[in-house]
Amino acid sequence: MSKAFTKESENNQDLLPAAKRAALLPPGTKNYITARGEKTFRAELDRLLTMERPALLAEILNDPDSKRHLQILNQRIEQLQQCLHSAEVVTPPEKPDPQVRFGSTVTIREGTGPNIIYRIVGVDEIDIDKGWISWISPIARALMHAKAGQRVRFKTPSGEKELEVVAVGHE
Repeated sequence: MSKAFTKESENNQDLLPAAKRAALLPPGTKNYITARGEKTFRAELDRLLTMERPALLAEILNDPDSKRHLQILNQRIEQLQQCLHSAEVVTPPEKPDPQVRFGSTVTIREGTGPNIIYRIVGVDEIDIDKGWISWISPIARALMHAKAGQRVRFKTPSGEKELEVVAVGHE
């Protein structure tokens, strides 16, 4: 019978290849992270190590899917450990700062369009759904050091755009 129709042993079933963390930063670039991001990642790592991983280890003998889930969990633990090991925490300014900085929440508008809110965060904190963009993204780099009321030019694949900085806030 062809191997295509046979089931491999339970030991190798559905195991994922070990995922290496993609290098999101150019070589030699510091891995900046917000204070809130560090706190969130440390809490997640603690929860995974003290609660979820031990529970999965206890289930491995009874549930064949647990091996796959454990492997995924271990990969996430490794990602968090790598991130936290290389991270440089950037604290928000002590007094109000009118300029866009790392960790700033920036409200922008293009022309007469609607306001768009971005938060400039570290590469490991990106969440497009929340409007959290990496500090090394082209739009974040265009906005850096701008102040409310200032206009900045931003290059896109479809051409250059002018953005107005409506407001700047910090945590």
